[in-house]
Amino acid sequence: MTNLKEEVPSLSRKRILDLVEENYKKKNTANLFVGDTVKIGVLIKEGNKERVQYYQGIILAKKNSGINLTIYVRKVFQGIGVERKFLIHSPKFESIEIIKSARVRRSKLYYLRKITTTKGSRLKQRFNSK
Repeated sequence: MTNLKEEVPSLSRKRILDLVEENYKKKNTANLFVGDTVKIGVLIKEGNKERVQYYQGIILAKKNSGINLTIYVRKVFQGIGVERKFLIHSPKFESIEIIKSARVRRSKLYYLRKITTTKGSRLKQRFNSK
C-alpha cells in the first residue's frame, strides 16, 4: 500500500482529503440556514422498489461541514414533534426545497421543542434581497 502523501509531497493532508471528498459532494445543494422551512426528498427502498418520501419541517441545527454536513429537521405530526437528522451528501438524500426562511438570532433552535405549535410558527420571515 503506497502512501498518497509520498506521491504528492506538495499537498497537505487536509487538501488531499478535500480533493477526495469533492467527488462525493452534491453540487446542487442550496444555501441552508437554521430557521428555514424545507421540504426534503429521501429515497426509501421497499422490497424491490424505490420511491421518494418527502419530509417537511424547520431546520433546528446544522453540524459539521464538508461531506459530513448534517441538519436536524423538526416537524409536528398529529400534535407530536418529530425530529430527524439528515446527512446532506448521502446517496439516499434526493432533493431539498426551501419553502420559507426565518430570521433567527441563534445557531441552534432547540427552544422550539418546548414551545407549542402556534408559537413555534411565529419565527419572523426573512426576505432575501437580490
